[in-house]
Amino acid sequence: MVKIYGQPAKLLDHLSTAGVAPGDIDIVINTHLHFDHCGWNTVRQGDRVVPTFPRAKYYVQRGEWEYAQRPSDRDGISYISDNYDPLVKSGQMQLIDGSCEIIPGIRVEKFPGHTANMQAVIVESAGQSACYISDLIPTSAHLEIPWVMAFDLYPLETMASRKRYYQRALNSAAEPKKWLTVFTHDDATPWACVEKDDKGRLVARPPE
Repeated sequence: MVKIYGQPAKLLDHLSTAGVAPGDIDIVINTHLHFDHCGWNTVRQGDRVVPTFPRAKYYVQRGEWEYAQRPSDRDGISYISDNYDPLVKSGQMQLIDGSCEIIPGIRVEKFPGHTANMQAVIVESAGQSACYISDLIPTSAHLEIPWVMAFDLYPLETMASRKRYYQRALNSAAEPKKWLTVFTHDDATPWACVEKDDKGRLVARPPE
C-alpha cells in the first residue's frame, strides 16, 4: 500500500489513539478479499504471518474465498493469499454462504457486481440502519446506477445490486427511515443519506 499509494500503515495507531488494542477486537468482517479491503487481516512477525487481531473471528463469503484461490488475470493482482489463507487454515476465518446475522444488530448480505460474492455490512440500532456498502458504491460520485467502475467484474450485476439497495436504503413506505450509507473510498464524504432531489437525481445528504 505504501509503495502503490504512498499511504502509511496507520490503522493500529488510530485504534490505539481510540484506546483499542488488537486483542480487544473480536469480530472482523471482510466485504471481499481485495488487498485494500482485507490487508490488515494479518501482519508479519519475522518470517511468520499471524492474525492482526488474535481473538477475532473473521467472516467472508465462501464463494469469495473460493474465487480468490484462482482469480482471473484481470483481478489476480488484487488477491494476496497471506491476507486470508492462514486464517481459513487455522479456522479463525468463518466462510459463510449468503445473508447471515453475525451478532444481533449486525448482519451481512451479498451485493454482487464488483466481485461475484461481495457482501455489505448492515448495522441496526435504536431503529436506525447504516450500511457499509463496500465497493458497490465506493464514493458519493458513484450514486447513479449506470456509473460503475472499470474495476467491477460484473457491471450489469452492479447496476442490479444498486437498484436493490436503493429500494431499501431510500426513504419509502417499506423503509420509513433513510439508511446511512458508508462510502468506503470517499475521504470527502465518508457517509451520507442517499436521497432523490426535486429532479429525481440521486444525491448524498449529510445525516440530520
